[in-house]
Amino acid sequence: MDEKNNEEEVTTEIIDSRNNEGGKKSTTGLEENIAAVICYLGAFITGIIFLFLEQSSKFVRFHAMQSTVLFLGLWIIQFILGFIPFFGWFLSGLIYLAGIILWVVLMVKSYQKEYYKLPVVGDLSEDFLAKLNPKDNV
Repeated sequence: MDEKNNEEEVTTEIIDSRNNEGGKKSTTGLEENIAAVICYLGAFITGIIFLFLEQSSKFVRFHAMQSTVLFLGLWIIQFILGFIPFFGWFLSGLIYLAGIILWVVLMVKSYQKEYYKLPVVGDLSEDFLAKLNPKDNV
């Protein structure tokens, strides 16, 4: 009987520690890391949606902007390359593959609550956010 109580106590402690770690909620009512993952889930479309929905979490807003800048940029580049026969099609395919890899990596990093900033796109995202909200510095 004592072993069963110990198991319940350990399980309760694990659940309690997970609840304490998860903590921060976004304006949407979701935990910040879940909202950040959703920003990437639908590429630039969900990024734009979360830019409008999220009002308080700098973490979620950053990931929404980074998703928008990255995937909208990749989409525009692929569109332009689509008009160039052979070489453009090949480059477009490589960009598509890179986009899939970045998509997975960024979702994993945001789920792990990492403020993962891509080299050029992350800086652009921070600049755009600063211009959108001059009061808040990311």
